Amino acid sequence: MIPTTFSQQQQQLQQQQQTLQISLESPLPPLLQRGLGDRSNEKRKNAAMELEALIKTLPENTTLIDSIIQILAKDFCTSMNSNYRKGGLMGLAATAIGLLQQTAQYLPQLLPPVLHCLDDPEARVRYYACESLYNIAKVSRGAILSDFPALFAGLTKLYADVDVDVKNGAHLLDRLIKDIVIEAEQFSMESFLPILQNYIRRTNPYIRQLMVGWITLLDSLPDISMLTYLREFLDGLFHMLSDSNLEIRQAADAALSEFLRELSVSTVVELGPLIAILDQQCLSKERLNRLTAITWMAELIHHPYSGGDALLPFHGTILRAILCCISDHEKEIRLVAERANDDLLALVRDTQGTFELPPLLDTLTKELLEKEDVPTKMASLRWINMLMEKRKSDMDQFVESILPVLLRTLSDPSDAVILLDLQVLSRISLAHRPNLGKRETEEAQFQLVLNAILDLFAQDKQLLETRGSLIIRKLCVLLNAKTVYIRMADTLASYEKLEGQDEAQVETTMQFTGTMVQTLNLILLTASELHDLRSSLARSFEKGNVDIESANVFATLFRCWCHNPVATFSLCLLAQAYDLSFALVKRFSLMEDVTVGFLMQLDKLVFLLESPIFVHLRIQLLDVEAPYHAPLLKSIYGILMCLPQGDAFRLLNERLTAVCNLRENLGLRPVTDDVTLPSIVGGKGLDMENLLQRYDHVTEQQRTALSKGRAFRQLQQTTSEIVVNNNHNNNRPVRSVPPLFTSPSNNNATLPSQLSNGGSGNLTSTTNPLARLNNGRRPNDAGSSTRITVHRSFR
Repeated sequence: MIPTTFSQQQQQLQQQQQTLQISLESPLPPLLQRGLGDRSNEKRKNAAMELEALIKTLPENTTLIDSIIQILAKDFCTSMNSNYRKGGLMGLAATAIGLLQQTAQYLPQLLPPVLHCLDDPEARVRYYACESLYNIAKVSRGAILSDFPALFAGLTKLYADVDVDVKNGAHLLDRLIKDIVIEAEQFSMESFLPILQNYIRRTNPYIRQLMVGWITLLDSLPDISMLTYLREFLDGLFHMLSDSNLEIRQAADAALSEFLRELSVSTVVELGPLIAILDQQCLSKERLNRLTAITWMAELIHHPYSGGDALLPFHGTILRAILCCISDHEKEIRLVAERANDDLLALVRDTQGTFELPPLLDTLTKELLEKEDVPTKMASLRWINMLMEKRKSDMDQFVESILPVLLRTLSDPSDAVILLDLQVLSRISLAHRPNLGKRETEEAQFQLVLNAILDLFAQDKQLLETRGSLIIRKLCVLLNAKTVYIRMADTLASYEKLEGQDEAQVETTMQFTGTMVQTLNLILLTASELHDLRSSLARSFEKGNVDIESANVFATLFRCWCHNPVATFSLCLLAQAYDLSFALVKRFSLMEDVTVGFLMQLDKLVFLLESPIFVHLRIQLLDVEAPYHAPLLKSIYGILMCLPQGDAFRLLNERLTAVCNLRENLGLRPVTDDVTLPSIVGGKGLDMENLLQRYDHVTEQQRTALSKGRAFRQLQQTTSEIVVNNNHNNNRPVRSVPPLFTSPSNNNATLPSQLSNGGSGNLTSTTNPLARLNNGRRPNDAGSSTRITVHRSFR
């Protein structure tokens, strides 16, 4: 209605003034409050514009402004009506705009209600809260950074919001705050660090994107060195490399690359926390994490300012990370790890500073024990070898702790690992030994290593069979072959001290000693690595001229070789001690237990006699007038008589037939029995009788041990059967069952004429083929059966 009179116009104007009048009870006019709470967005905007105009008229009235903000915060922003909450947020933004430069002093009242509404369940309310926060920040600029932690926490909520409009608003707000930070004269990293630590490990992709952006921004500011705080967020950046979002992975990778570039030229770097983080990342399941971490490790190793002695306290941790990656299935990671390992090895080898050995050794031994990868084991062994070379005296105290690990590594399937392991063992053996060739100067560590290897062979028969030859040959190359054999012979000879062992243990010890001697003898006769030792032994009694040093070596080996008759005999042939070899052959006929293993060794010896190693022996068979010819010929004929008729028998028989024909063709008289031949062994000061007594003693000891061992096993078996029968007597009726087999009075089983390497089992014979050497006489009971046990270790 249009007023018709002046009085009506005056009355209407007074009513409007009364409506817009601000009272102490209600700082906001009722009409404006209704507008802010209206369901129409346009009316709320108009009311907000009116509030902005109102605030501009009250720049000095702080009390009234505080009251208005309080009403908006309590009555509107916390209202149950969403329209009121929207209006309240719009009103707070309008208030900030109306205050302009004075906004800063009201931020403590303006921000809390807006930040609270960021958690509102309604998306449009959260959007208006974001918009309100944007307007407040735009007006207040740098002043809003005083409450940066709360502001950034709100920003993370907006970034993680599910509503698209809210996310878009969050991006706008983020760019605005970044611009404000760039413009600010200073930025408090102390206030940002707790936020960084809180959110850097969040898995939400949007929060990760926000964090990477802020880290990159702060790193670009000239007055902030993010390297100083790198340890606080480095782990989080690495975790982002495994994010499913490609953009996040690329952003994190770019940030890490930039930090690595800065790190490579930085003069002050705190290495400890960084290395601990990189060490964990090298164990990650993600390829990019491992590759980036090992690349960082490689950069730190040859850092121009932080490398060298600064890395000494962390060598163990770095080495563990490298060894984990050096066997990685990814080629690129392996190559980086190999380069890093070489650099670190050279760094430690060349450093003049002191470093702790236990961390390094703990890492190396753990990798050797737990990892099955060849590159890791090879690298670990190279490290131990280098440490033994660089810190010899310091490493002595750790020998006993690392020796079991090195011995266990000898069982590795890889030959390369075994050979390198033997190099380390050899370096341990050579520690502080001034003269390797003299036995009296050998140190305890040398004996310790050899004893440990022999004990390992005794415990692991499979290792002796499969890798024994390789291990012993390599030791002879790395060390002095003569010394190795002498010390091993002395150690094996000491095994006959059997005090404190039961019958089974004694038998096992004797069997192992015989098998070990057999192995050593075969290596001695065939391995190229022992050529010098063979040549030395061959000079022991060459053509009646005794080499004292070689003869002493022969005597030492003989005392140990007595544990294996065939090995002892072949040693005599090698040393040209033919009187002694013939004496041994005659003792073969006195053996009660002729095992298949013994005959197989004889069979193999015949073929060895046809090899180049014994070419001197075959030539000496032609020297029919030489004083050594008769005992030599008798020795070979003795072996022929021991062999069952087979391939070896025919081969040796043809050789000897040719020699006999030579004597007839030359028209030489056969040597008569009354001709006394000088003993090459005994005539030059070497006590032949003492050696034979030693052989007889060992043979008797073996016979006794085997006899007691069989009796002990039979007793155990009988006891077990009694226990089993007693357990079943009450549950099973006893029946008298006639025996299926009866023991004949005479067993006529004969030995096979063809012996194969795979033979096994027990054979009995009433006739010892070796008795032919004794004119058909057999010691003891000729009618008793002979038990033949196969040595399965013979191959």
